[in-house]
Amino acid sequence: MKKNKLTKKIINRNMLFYKIIFENNCTYSLILLLLISVFLSSCKNYTHNNIAQENKIEVKNEINSGVKSEVKVKEENEYDNKEEKRENNEVTDGSGDISIIMVGDILLHSPINRSCMSDDGEYDYTSIFENTIEEIKAADIALVNQEVIIGGEELGVTGYPAFNAPYGIGDALADAGFDVVCHATNHALDRGKRGLVNCMDYWETSHPEITVAGLHESADEKDDIIIYEVNGIKIAILNYTYGTNGIELPADMPWSVELLREENVVKDIKKAEENADFTIVCPHWGTEYSLDVTQEQRKWSKLFCENGADLVIGTHPHVIEPIEWVEDGSGHRMLVYYSIGNYVNWTSGKGTGISNRMVGGMAKVELGYDNNGNVTINDYGVDALVCHLSKEKYGVSVYLLRDYDDSMACENEIRSQTGDFSRQYCVDLCNRIWGDTWE
Repeated sequence: MKKNKLTKKIINRNMLFYKIIFENNCTYSLILLLLISVFLSSCKNYTHNNIAQENKIEVKNEINSGVKSEVKVKEENEYDNKEEKRENNEVTDGSGDISIIMVGDILLHSPINRSCMSDDGEYDYTSIFENTIEEIKAADIALVNQEVIIGGEELGVTGYPAFNAPYGIGDALADAGFDVVCHATNHALDRGKRGLVNCMDYWETSHPEITVAGLHESADEKDDIIIYEVNGIKIAILNYTYGTNGIELPADMPWSVELLREENVVKDIKKAEENADFTIVCPHWGTEYSLDVTQEQRKWSKLFCENGADLVIGTHPHVIEPIEWVEDGSGHRMLVYYSIGNYVNWTSGKGTGISNRMVGGMAKVELGYDNNGNVTINDYGVDALVCHLSKEKYGVSVYLLRDYDDSMACENEIRSQTGDFSRQYCVDLCNRIWGDTWE
C-alpha cells in the first residue's frame, strides 16, 4: 500500500526536512511540521508529568504507611554495628525521643472471665483497661505480658491452673492501644499445640497490626529478631520464659516457644545489637510471690548486660520487685525492672501476702539521642497500679494508684480474702520496693 506524504513525515522524521524542500507546497508543509512538533512535545510533557505525579503519590503513601513499623531481621544486616548506624542517623538533637511503657501479667482467673461475659455468652474485657487506656495509648510503644494462652472458646475458657482465654481478650488488648504482646510464659502450653496454633492464627488474622513476641509459627521465624522502629530509633524486643510448667514443646514445633537458654539468648542479643539501636529483653523469670530478686535473675541480668542489652522488664513473680541499674564492668549500663507484677488477676488465695498480688507497675522509659548520637535512656520510672475487683458485671478494672482512693479500696472484693488490703497498704508496698522511683 502506498503511504501518503503526512504518514511518511511522521514515520521517518529524519527525512522530513528534505521532503519539505522538494514539496511544491512548502508553506503548507511547514505548518504541518510545526503542528506535529507541538503535538509530540505536549504528549511527552503529559506523560512525564503523570509519571512524576504517580511517583509522588507512591512516595507519600509509603511515608504515611507506618509511623510504627515492625522489621524482621534475618541474615543480611543494613549496618555492621551500632556505631556505623549512629553515624548514618541524621537525628541527633533529641527530636527522635520516644516513650515506652509495659504492664505485667494479664492473669485471667475464672472470676474475671465470668465478670467479663455478657448474658449471651460473649466476652468483653474492655472494662479492665478503661482506667489506664490514656497512658497506654499515649506511649510510642506499649508492651504487655499476656500470661495465658489465647486458644479461643473452642478449647474451653478456663482459669487456674491450666488457663485458656477467649479471643475477646486479644481484641481488648488491641483496642486498649498495646503494640507488642509478650506470649513467652509458663502457661504458653496449657492447651498444647492446638492452643499455640489457635493463638498465633488469631493474632495474624484478627490483629496483624499487633507484634507478637515469644511465640513462633516456623523454624525460620525463630531466627528472626523483632525490631520496632519509631522516630528513627530501631528497638529490638526479645521475650523468653524459664519454662512451660513441665509441658514439653510439640515434637514437630520445638521452636514454638522462646525459652531462656544461654546459647540462644546470647546469639539473639548479639544479632539485635548488630541491627538495632536499643535492645529490650522481657524475661519471664523469678520466684512467684517473692518480693526479692533471686540469684537466678541476677545471673541472667549479668548475661544480658554483658552482651549489650539496654533494658530488661521482667514478669512472672505476680508481685512487684526492685528496679536497678546493672553494669558490665566496661562502662555499659542496663536498666532492670525485675518484676512489674500483675496487671489484672483474681487469685483464689487467702491470707498474708495476697494484697501484694493486687499491686502492679507500669514501667515507663523515655529514649533519645545523647550528644554522641547514641540512643540512651533519658528518663525512667514506674506508675503504680492497683487491680480493683467487684462482683458486678464488668466490675473488674485496673487503676493508677494515684487515682484510687480509700473508699474504693474498702469496696475491693479482695478484702474478703485478706484483711490487710487498703490503699495505704499499696502505698507502703510501693515505697518499700520502689523507693522514690514510683508515682
